[in-house]
Amino acid sequence: MSDVGIRPAAEADLAALISTFGDEDFFTDRFARQERGGGVLLTAWAYDKPIGHVYLWLERAEEPEVREHLPGVPLLNRVEVRSEHRNRRIGTKLVSAAEKLLTGRGYSQVALAVRIDNPDAYRLYERLGFVEWPYPPVECMYEVRLPDGSRKRCSETCHMMVKPLPSDSSA
Repeated sequence: MSDVGIRPAAEADLAALISTFGDEDFFTDRFARQERGGGVLLTAWAYDKPIGHVYLWLERAEEPEVREHLPGVPLLNRVEVRSEHRNRRIGTKLVSAAEKLLTGRGYSQVALAVRIDNPDAYRLYERLGFVEWPYPPVECMYEVRLPDGSRKRCSETCHMMVKPLPSDSSA
């Protein structure tokens, strides 16, 4: 799909992202983090409609093991492509755009977490040059909003994968 554009989210994009992907809490939180410099919400668009996104987490990692073994390493968070646009390299384009942005900012590596029950995603990231770190899987925490409006902390067991980035001069 050559007509796909990838760019950071703007405030005007939030309604379309929420309408397309749901999860208002996620997009509102990530956009607020982006606004204060804590990351970048990259979005993929086709024909003025959002079809994918990834969040570049630049803040300190929430998981203690990641803070210990990968201090200061940015994380790719929640790479998602709409089902009708999958298998068209859009996820790869999002990851590549994220890597290019991070390289331009001087980062030398990037990491991400993949649920242990998601072998397809694991294989994709392997193809993209990510390797599993030499430590045990990590319990990744996240929050969900319940129907009554309250919030619940949940976790999922994830493989941590890391990829070296080229120096800016070789990008």
